[in-house]
Amino acid sequence: MYVVTGEEMRQIDRYTMDQIGMSEELLMENAGQAFVRHLVSSLSQSDDILVLIGAGNNGGDGFVIARLLLEQGFKVKTWVIPPEEHIKGTAKLHMNLYRHCGHPVSNYQTGEAQFSDELKDCSVVVDALLGTGIKGSLREPYVKVIEQVNKARKRVISVDIPSGLLASESGGERIGILADETYTLQAPKLSAFLYPGAGNYGELHILDIAIPKRSFEEVSPHRHLITEKKVQATLPQRLGHIHKGQAGRALVIGGADTMPGAPTLTTGACLRAGAGLVTTVIPSRIKYSVSQKITESTFLFLKDRDGEMTKKALEEDIPFEQFDGIAVGPGLGRKIAKSVHPLLYGFSGPAVIDADGLFHMSKELHLWSEKPRQSPTIITPHPGEMAMLTGCTIEEVEKRRFQCSREFALKYGVYVVLKGPFTIVTTPKGDQWVNTTGNASLAKGGSGDVLTGIILAFLLQHSTVTDAICNAVHIHGKLADKMLETHDIISVNASDLILTLPEVLKSYRY
Repeated sequence: MYVVTGEEMRQIDRYTMDQIGMSEELLMENAGQAFVRHLVSSLSQSDDILVLIGAGNNGGDGFVIARLLLEQGFKVKTWVIPPEEHIKGTAKLHMNLYRHCGHPVSNYQTGEAQFSDELKDCSVVVDALLGTGIKGSLREPYVKVIEQVNKARKRVISVDIPSGLLASESGGERIGILADETYTLQAPKLSAFLYPGAGNYGELHILDIAIPKRSFEEVSPHRHLITEKKVQATLPQRLGHIHKGQAGRALVIGGADTMPGAPTLTTGACLRAGAGLVTTVIPSRIKYSVSQKITESTFLFLKDRDGEMTKKALEEDIPFEQFDGIAVGPGLGRKIAKSVHPLLYGFSGPAVIDADGLFHMSKELHLWSEKPRQSPTIITPHPGEMAMLTGCTIEEVEKRRFQCSREFALKYGVYVVLKGPFTIVTTPKGDQWVNTTGNASLAKGGSGDVLTGIILAFLLQHSTVTDAICNAVHIHGKLADKMLETHDIISVNASDLILTLPEVLKSYRY
């Protein structure tokens, strides 16, 4: 399933009409039909429904929705917010069709007081004011109407996108409808996965309005959703005859005297996610505290100074050729300078760089640009680490999560897993995948270390790197969702996620 900007959706619609031959009138009718089919099961005949109509095609969808609800016997009041002469094209056609069926229309321009009364008395508001085509700041009367709707605290369902929001990376907060639900048409829009705008969407439902696949393939948006169906279809199967070495030999490099828990969590997650053999490389100083917590891993203890492994020991004392994949960084420490690029450059397997590994990587980006690795490199920054890598502020990263990830992935030839609400996975070719599992319980130290371990284990078992990363990110979020069945959102620890892995993986596999 694709994720699109407003401009991409317009190109898809245009191709559907011009090249495939579906009329705009039909597409608008399909949108209204799909909306009503989804909505009616949650309505009662006692509901008083207000449908708010704007001047564009979103308003045209609103006329179809209002007509269909009225024809099914629901109580509906239809309000056109702009002057009626502003409604043109296909939207006007559906307005006339609505009227020809004998249904009345009220106009905000001449009945503002009546509108306020009916808004106060209604139980459901259908927001068909503004779609994906808006640019710039909102103008009256839309600002006033949106503020009235938000203050009224009714059940609000937006058509395609909450009115007032942009469909792309907007670069800041905007006045917009605060919807309880948004029924988006055919493909979710970019702003559904970017805060603060994502908070306006409420519960997101994606409605099929019969736009052919070919239209999307021709426009070819490079963003997709990671779906549960996709994860289930691509989880690896373990054949009955393989041995532990064939299930992947993983290497976890990390830990310092102040952070012994980080490599412990990464190793534990890597084992639970299916790696056949895991070796954990840690400073000698913390060997007892870490080794006592992990029974199944083997260990390599390196010389340390000030509680951290030295650059010399990391580059000279690890038999990299014995391993299929590496994760470096969890709890590695920053007091002693280390160089990640020379450490990984000659290694022929996939490498995951996280946490303090990203800090050291940020000091040597010229090496990653001049001598890119031939094997897959996966980085897993949170917004603060992405800001450090790019030289942007955290605020700039959060406003441009899609663009920022893609630019970095293309420039340095790496896979970027930009963590946060709706984690974004970006490939070195610029394709992007958006995750929708997970919740705020993951906002706790150690959660990222667990994700690193799952990614490493999956890389050693999946047939493609992209599937491995996307599935790991999705499952990691699902662990947090599963935890909320028994735990309060503030009480979930990273180690709880590891203990939940067997149950969640089994539920996907079977």
